[in-house]
Amino acid sequence: MHRVVLLVAVVVAVGSPVVAGASGGPGGAGGAVRPASLAPAAAVAYRPPVPGAVVRPFVPPPTPYAAGHRGVDLAAAAGTPVGAAGNAVVRFAGPVAGRGVVVLAHADGITTEYEPVRPLVHAGQAVRAGEPVGRIAGRHAGCPASCLHWGARRGSAYLDPLTLLRPLGPVVLLPWPRAPG
Repeated sequence: MHRVVLLVAVVVAVGSPVVAGASGGPGGAGGAVRPASLAPAAAVAYRPPVPGAVVRPFVPPPTPYAAGHRGVDLAAAAGTPVGAAGNAVVRFAGPVAGRGVVVLAHADGITTEYEPVRPLVHAGQAVRAGEPVGRIAGRHAGCPASCLHWGARRGSAYLDPLTLLRPLGPVVLLPWPRAPG
């Protein structure tokens, strides 16, 4: 019984979905995004946000504060629409260090980040997979030409967003090994 409760607790803690604050849009207290009720994580089908090729791959840093490339850069011309990688709620849309950024919170606990973009959405807004969340605007360091930097995180851990495009398949639970004695 304890093993089942532990498994459910881990799934709930890691994959809790998010919902918009009760009073609405950005700029006020209602624009914040908060965790939803403790419900199991939902499956999310991901797609590339733009059709461009990978210009620069994900390079995880050796330690949390070391250099690395915490996302992938995808070729995309200025003005190209950027689609939501999956159904989500907009956690943030606005400028960061002079570049437009959109952050989406997905029901499986993953957040995806898109920059440099001119946001077409606002915090708290629900978006569907493929729905435009911004347009490429500006430059991203490290790209020889215009591109989209697409990042993904689960909590504070950065993930290679391309792995979201390759689902794991069915999950099989195995018996928990018993301790000797």
